Amino acid sequence: MKKNKHEGGVNVGPRRVIAYIVLILISILCLIWFYILFINATRSNGELSRGFQPLPSSHLKENLNNLFTGTLPVLCGLRNSFIVSCLSAILCTYFSTLTAYSIHTYEFKGKSAMFTFILMIMMIPTQVTALGFVDLVNWMHLDDTLVPLIVPTIAAPITFFYMKQYMDSTLPLSLTEAARIDGSGEFHTFNKIALPLMKPAISVQAIFTFVSSWNNYFVPSLVLHKDKIKTLPILIAQLRSADWLKFDMGQVYAMIAFSIFPVIIVYLLLSKYIVGGVAVGAVKG
Repeated sequence: MKKNKHEGGVNVGPRRVIAYIVLILISILCLIWFYILFINATRSNGELSRGFQPLPSSHLKENLNNLFTGTLPVLCGLRNSFIVSCLSAILCTYFSTLTAYSIHTYEFKGKSAMFTFILMIMMIPTQVTALGFVDLVNWMHLDDTLVPLIVPTIAAPITFFYMKQYMDSTLPLSLTEAARIDGSGEFHTFNKIALPLMKPAISVQAIFTFVSSWNNYFVPSLVLHKDKIKTLPILIAQLRSADWLKFDMGQVYAMIAFSIFPVIIVYLLLSKYIVGGVAVGAVKG
């Protein structure tokens, strides 16, 4: 059967061209800042003070050498950020999925109130509880450790809510009931049945949690004081706040580019999970 060239009285060709043009413009607007960042990372402090140039320079190796031979432990910061981000992503997605599974699967008194309470926590900004959090960390003598940056990520209301909504459309209760009848334990049912079905949503939330932890500055700045235990965002802030005699804008741009490069790699490697997870959630929702 021959396809019509017109759909609903509107020519499909021009609509597709307009859509492509809009997508290209949006892509340029999103990527141009990364281009400026990496271009500036190749320029010296003197060249940057004279204004922006669209072509790269030849000072990237010099900027990186100054960065890694300076007083700031950049590689330690990279290691700390990687540990915090990976463990946060794993713990956050697993326990958020486990919490969503318990709310989704079991019927108990106060279930609706508990669900509402968890959603209410989403409305509380981190800054509101910061003072009490710092006092608790100091009382437990956990300052200058990575524990306060990892353990609190287990309780993530936003991740829980996403998992719960996704689970409502992908995990029928009849499936878990059949597993119980066959003698499967609760944790075995969760790990062997629920988790594989939630893989697209888990992948999406793991990526978002990783990036959020990687870019987090506020909480680490409150509990980390020694340079060797600090994460990359704090080291970048220290480098930018150096006195004017030691300030090197080329070195700052090089460090920002260095810190953002692992995030770009994560997105490139796992972008198909983001698109797939969102698409599946939209279709089944």
